[in-house]
Amino acid sequence: MQYEKKTIDFRSIREMPREQRPRERLCSLGPKGVADLELLCIIIGSGSHMRPVQDIAQDILDLIDRRGSAQVLPEDLRNIPGLGPANASRICACLELGRRYSFFRSRACRDPASIFELIKHYGDRPQEHFLCIMLNGAHELMGVNVVSIGLVNRSLCHPREVFSDPLKARATAVVLAHNHPSGNLEPSSDDLEVTLRLKRAGQLLGIEVLDHIIFSSDDYRSMMESGEFI
Repeated sequence: MQYEKKTIDFRSIREMPREQRPRERLCSLGPKGVADLELLCIIIGSGSHMRPVQDIAQDILDLIDRRGSAQVLPEDLRNIPGLGPANASRICACLELGRRYSFFRSRACRDPASIFELIKHYGDRPQEHFLCIMLNGAHELMGVNVVSIGLVNRSLCHPREVFSDPLKARATAVVLAHNHPSGNLEPSSDDLEVTLRLKRAGQLLGIEVLDHIIFSSDDYRSMMESGEFI
């Protein structure tokens, strides 16, 4: 099943038609069929008198994207307006439980399609997210890092940010990826230039850059498969 691009435009979940509410969509489509924002809305349950639940969920999602789920603590979440200590603890517990039961570390990533399955939930983000997928010598997943969050039409990244975590983790290869909020998967001149620069940097560091994937919530383009990966 492919993810369906979905944004929550209503100020209150109760204002939405029943079939469009996050909980009902999860029951209908299954967990993989709903967006990250909707999953957070389900966990939180309801908003406060200050803010609707979808605004709170968006702030949490932005925090996770910036920090990484492992670095999000209850005290960080309690600083989000409208989120109480009970929900802050609940979200941290969900993140930790997901990490403990994750089988990604033994998951082989030998082609662009398998990488896309890991990252396509970033495809509905309104800004570009530049990702670095770290692999070991057997091309098994070691982690997925959000390197930068850019503007609507451009994501900025630098080799030191891209390769910092792979060096610490002793990764032997990486796959680069970023979403195009417009849905147009054609690489821009900036995309091609950044790819070449990062590939050369990887060669100096002994970390092979295998591919650069441009993706949306339901499709992707591999520069390696398209012959654009020089």
